[in-house]
Amino acid sequence: MPVYFNFSAFLVLATALTGVIWLIDHLTFGRKRKAEGRKEPLLVEYARSFFPVLLIVLVLRSFLAEPFRIPSNSMMPTLLTGDFILVNKFGYGIRLPVTDTKIIPLGEPERGDVVVFRYPENPREDYIKRVVGLPGDVVEYRNKVLRVNGEFVAAVREGAYVGVGSGREMTGAEAFSEQLGEVSHKILIDPRVQRGSVGEGSWTVPDGHYFVMGDNRDNSLDSRYWGFVPEKNLVGKAFFIWMNWDGKNGGIDFSRLGTVIH
Repeated sequence: MPVYFNFSAFLVLATALTGVIWLIDHLTFGRKRKAEGRKEPLLVEYARSFFPVLLIVLVLRSFLAEPFRIPSNSMMPTLLTGDFILVNKFGYGIRLPVTDTKIIPLGEPERGDVVVFRYPENPREDYIKRVVGLPGDVVEYRNKVLRVNGEFVAAVREGAYVGVGSGREMTGAEAFSEQLGEVSHKILIDPRVQRGSVGEGSWTVPDGHYFVMGDNRDNSLDSRYWGFVPEKNLVGKAFFIWMNWDGKNGGIDFSRLGTVIH
């Protein structure tokens, strides 16, 4: 059985521990030691130095923005393997770290948002997909054509796609510009995958859930296969690419840096 490292829990624990050590020393031993001219213990010195840093990281990561790395090609061409992204943590509500309990509701996902969420079948894993269906929507995907609430989602062909790095395998796929709600974005359709062979069906999105799909439509494990994303599993909305490192691409792709995610 794999062992998962919960960084949020570690960060909360480390912040609390260093803060308690520094506070206890400051209120008790520190004054006497200072009056006697004795040196500060190494443990207290470390606690005093690391506490404010850990606290700032905890607040930023828990309530403002959290970094993630894209590990697969399922969101091509919007996101590539090796993209490092930032996720807005407050757009869908303020949640407590570790427990993820929502304490302040601020908004809900909109159709077309690129969201990070905890994979429903294994909440220890984070997935990233695009919101296609909102609560109450009827989503249908047949013959590689998407319909929402009975209406076809507009998609204009832009030509053959040329992949780079880990995405070279998608060279030859057809690139489309899709209009999903208020969001215009790119998708890939792979002509090598037979129509009607993958991810077909019709789904009615239940209350408190979302239907998500990858932009690389023929190469994405998403709601077509494992179902809906509960609202409680949402982590945040992806909005910015701040770094790209793909080992198969030979290093940093500077053209990706600073890209706003649509």
